[in-house]
Amino acid sequence: MNYRECARLLREQDQLLLITHREPDGDTVGSAAALCCALRRIGKSAWLYPNPGFTRKVAPYLEGLVAPEGFRESCRVTIDLADEKLYPPGFAGDVLLCIDHHGSNTHYAEHELLHPEKSACGQIVLELIKCLCGDVTEREATLLYIAVTTDTGCFQYANTDCHTLSAASELLRLGAKQHEVSQVFFRKVSPSRLRLEGLIYSNLRFYRSGQIVAAVVTQDMLRESGARASLSGRAEGSTLNLTIREQPDGASRVSVRSNPGVNSCAICAAFGGGGHEMAAGCNISAPPEKALAMLLDVIGELVP
Repeated sequence: MNYRECARLLREQDQLLLITHREPDGDTVGSAAALCCALRRIGKSAWLYPNPGFTRKVAPYLEGLVAPEGFRESCRVTIDLADEKLYPPGFAGDVLLCIDHHGSNTHYAEHELLHPEKSACGQIVLELIKCLCGDVTEREATLLYIAVTTDTGCFQYANTDCHTLSAASELLRLGAKQHEVSQVFFRKVSPSRLRLEGLIYSNLRFYRSGQIVAAVVTQDMLRESGARASLSGRAEGSTLNLTIREQPDGASRVSVRSNPGVNSCAICAAFGGGGHEMAAGCNISAPPEKALAMLLDVIGELVP
């Protein structure tokens, strides 16, 4: 669908439930929350699915938007969700519309607004809101600025282009709270996160003369620090960074980040995952050490 067709479809719906992906990041949260606000402005009943992965950091931005117990939707819309495997815990059902920017999208929804060339889903939702409402509020602009900045690493990732910066500039003109977003998402780090990063960085693994860097995050490390997992990717000379996080059931959640020329998505696709060329993820039904060995085998085949 194009933006106008998508806006027309949404105008025809009501009782909308917007679904963010498992382990939600700033892009899925900011994009979904902004669209929820915009749908309400045109008279729709719209709510966010109560994703158990919402953190204290994003909670203030979701005030009044998370569906109350007993809400019965008639239309489901996923935001920044490329695959049914990424549904949040507890969610199941048919999806009318998927709004996404992943080239690995599995086309599971009845309709989709898909733009893989966009750095962040927030850029897509920005254009969609303008079609729906004709304008963008300050709250929506701030939410979309969260989406764009977090999915580009505050404009440091290689997916940042002139269109990304143009969208960010537009959002600032619309009133996005740049200083607040910068403080909350990039400058302030909790003590527990600092403890976890200390554990991670003191146990990094290096392969191929430092070109591949792997971080293994165990449940013991998470309990000791009291934080969620962090990503590696700061070692000088690295081109491929792996973060392998042990899950409560003993399996592994993998995040892969790479420099241009190394396809993270292809590596994760070997395990049923996906994402972007330079940022992807997958699940491996094996403990972290075994998962790392499996990843290195695949990388040996795919990456010269």
